Amino acid sequence: MTFVIITHVPHIFEQQKYYAYAPYVREMNIWLKYVDEVIIVAPLHNSILSAIDSTYVTQKIDFREVSSFNINGLSGVIKTVLKSPFVLWQIFKAMKAADHIHLRCPGNIGLLGCFVQMLFPSKTKTAKYAGNWNPKAKQPWSYRLQKWILSNTFLTRNMQVLVYGAWPNQTENIKSFFTATYKNHDTSPLLPKVLKGTITFVFVGTLVKGKNPLYAVHLVSELFQKGHNVVLRIYGEGEQRALLEQYILKHKLEGIIVLEGNQNQEILKKAYQNSHFVVLPSQSEGWPKAIAEGMFWGCVPVATAVSCVPFMLDYGNRGVLLEMNLENDIRQLEAVLDDESCFQMMSKRGSDWSRTYTLDSFENEIEKLLRS
Repeated sequence: MTFVIITHVPHIFEQQKYYAYAPYVREMNIWLKYVDEVIIVAPLHNSILSAIDSTYVTQKIDFREVSSFNINGLSGVIKTVLKSPFVLWQIFKAMKAADHIHLRCPGNIGLLGCFVQMLFPSKTKTAKYAGNWNPKAKQPWSYRLQKWILSNTFLTRNMQVLVYGAWPNQTENIKSFFTATYKNHDTSPLLPKVLKGTITFVFVGTLVKGKNPLYAVHLVSELFQKGHNVVLRIYGEGEQRALLEQYILKHKLEGIIVLEGNQNQEILKKAYQNSHFVVLPSQSEGWPKAIAEGMFWGCVPVATAVSCVPFMLDYGNRGVLLEMNLENDIRQLEAVLDDESCFQMMSKRGSDWSRTYTLDSFENEIEKLLRS
């Protein structure tokens, strides 16, 4: 089987290997176990490898480089118009050679892939929509367009679209799905977590405005001001790191807010194991892996009610759904901090739920998709 991946994820070529964002690569490596040849159409960046990059299990990759682009502002639109013909041609050639077409959405290259796949109605296809599939969500028009094309069974044929969460009134090709990080054999007993001594919060994600790391800082610093013995460890890098550093220095928070930078999966695992809460006040998510990973190790999740997060948190029974109102959110957190039995119940419920979504079950579902 020749398997074609159309993605906006930037890649790095080093030492005769292709690298990309580790969670994406780990997932694609599962797909690639069941294919003979792979063609990847994606951007190639001249960047330095970091702890959050990983490589594919197969070295037999036919990589078709395309330029990344955006449609923000007039200059972005002009550049897109100039670049699109070549990108479309590369996508078309790859799809023509494919036995199975796999789109990664939402993204601008995925959007072009949505158009080109219409020319191959008889070929087997899957699309992974890694963003918020909630039909009521406010999203950029390009995201809405991708969702519309993928849902249209006249334009998009012979495709299964994998989305996060179960939503009403969906077309027959929309399949509720999930993602995973750990295997069945990783389900070792949880380390004891009690609300005594230092209470540790952990934030894992890119330090960008959309992930709202500063709000996580506000939450923990406010709890500290109210007399709680708390600390927040922030894992990740991004454009808001300087802003966070300045805020920490200005408000003398060095003792309770720690910027850990990008770290590998093993270090993150230990961070979850030794933390009480995992916090993600994000504006938009698909299936937030940081939340699922933290819950796997008994962290009580503290997250905004976007996408399928309310389902993940069982509408507040497995964690705290943030309202993004500091006073109200502090009140919610203090109610848990002041009630050991509530914390332990949420921790266990969250862990029990998250441990049903392992890489073993994920791989079984992927195999079914490729063999169907």
